[in-house]
Amino acid sequence: MALKNTQEFIKKLESEGELKRISAEVDPVLEITEIADRMSKTNGPALLFENIKGFSFPLMINAFGSFRRMEMALGCDSFDDIGRRIESLIKIKPPGSFTQKIRMFFDLKELAGITPKKVKHAPCQQQVYGPDGPLLDMLPILTCWPHDGGPFITLPIVITKDPESSTQNVGMYRMHKYDNATTGMHWQYNKDGSRHFDKYKSRGERMEVAVALGGPPLVTYAATAPMPPDIDEFLLAGFIGSRPIEITRGKTVDIFVPAESDFIIEGYVDPNEDRVEGPFGDHTGFYSPADLYPVFHVTSITCRNDAVYPSTIVGKPPMEDCYMAKATERIFLPLLKMLVPEIVDMELPMEGVFHNCALISIDKKFPGQAKKVIHALWGLGQMASTKYIAVFDKDIDLRDSSTVVWKLLNNVDPKRDLLVSEGPLDALDHSAPYPNFGGKMGIDATRKTREEGMGREWPEEIKMSEEIIEKVSNRWKEYGF
Repeated sequence: MALKNTQEFIKKLESEGELKRISAEVDPVLEITEIADRMSKTNGPALLFENIKGFSFPLMINAFGSFRRMEMALGCDSFDDIGRRIESLIKIKPPGSFTQKIRMFFDLKELAGITPKKVKHAPCQQQVYGPDGPLLDMLPILTCWPHDGGPFITLPIVITKDPESSTQNVGMYRMHKYDNATTGMHWQYNKDGSRHFDKYKSRGERMEVAVALGGPPLVTYAATAPMPPDIDEFLLAGFIGSRPIEITRGKTVDIFVPAESDFIIEGYVDPNEDRVEGPFGDHTGFYSPADLYPVFHVTSITCRNDAVYPSTIVGKPPMEDCYMAKATERIFLPLLKMLVPEIVDMELPMEGVFHNCALISIDKKFPGQAKKVIHALWGLGQMASTKYIAVFDKDIDLRDSSTVVWKLLNNVDPKRDLLVSEGPLDALDHSAPYPNFGGKMGIDATRKTREEGMGREWPEEIKMSEEIIEKVSNRWKEYGF
């Protein structure tokens, strides 16, 4: 059963021994980060801080910080189970492109029961704070790292609306708190929130924005998922949870928000205003530099009577965001395989922070197929910003890092097997010579044929005979082990 809100999530975590309550007073400036970082690096539990210095609301962090807790948040036993559900529905009527697959997926009659459900009376609006009262100053917003530009809202569910189609989009973009009523809005050039903003800017109109905090864990995850434009992320959350997400209209904005959220921050972005946002200690493990971004003006905050402020920190992996991204890797793999059918498996190593490295295994049938796959992936959505793509044969376990490195170092001739290109990169890649653009490398680590420039026979890999393996296994106790 899908968890309906943060309170149900807390109960579930606590019942499974996955949450620790901390009653000692803690400071939201740096201290909570250090505590949470130690938990992230040691596979520790979710943390519920009940006594935040200077604030009345409790704070939860590291709630998504393990494979087990991510499975609990998504209501599944395995991320792959969700991927297989999507795959089985799409195979009913295979369309052409990746975007068409997802659009058709949400058009299926079988999914009619997951459409967001509108409600008039919502828990997220039990308390209402207007522009003359406390707004952002009442939230225990974290200052995460010593050289951050200030406090940052790190787990916001940012909801915007296309001015032409009125279609909503849900994304997650960090928010630099400037004062009680304004923040930066860090949506990068290739994000849907930025695309909506550009439309308002061209029309010379203010853009209404709503930001949800907490609520159904599925909605928090869906805000991070790589959905195509104009596909409502609430539908994805409803599909995964097998029931619709309840939504309600905002108090001061014409935007529908998750009714079970802990907080809703409502306001607008003015297209004629920007301000320096950052620096920020980012998920790459380095500070992303300060830059100009739009300013979000808060007009109202509503919340539940039992609201808990959700937060996360990012930095040198492994961190909480890594587990959310690993869920995406497995859930969306079947869609990727339907578009590039020779793909057998994919692994996005945590150390590559997901946009820097992709390991791919393929069922190789013809010369040059690995390079064909590399080029195909560089042309797909968010995969376009992947800096390194390494392709292996189908018989390799991509999660066995020792074997991956062994194959990479022994199967590759640098002159023959490397593809060096340039193109779009993630905005947070500090090694790129220019923002959002730089060099990329594809690596063919598959077995090579003569047609691929292999001037001699590829050697046979050392393997023991099955007969001897079975013999030794049967006699293992006789050897005294």
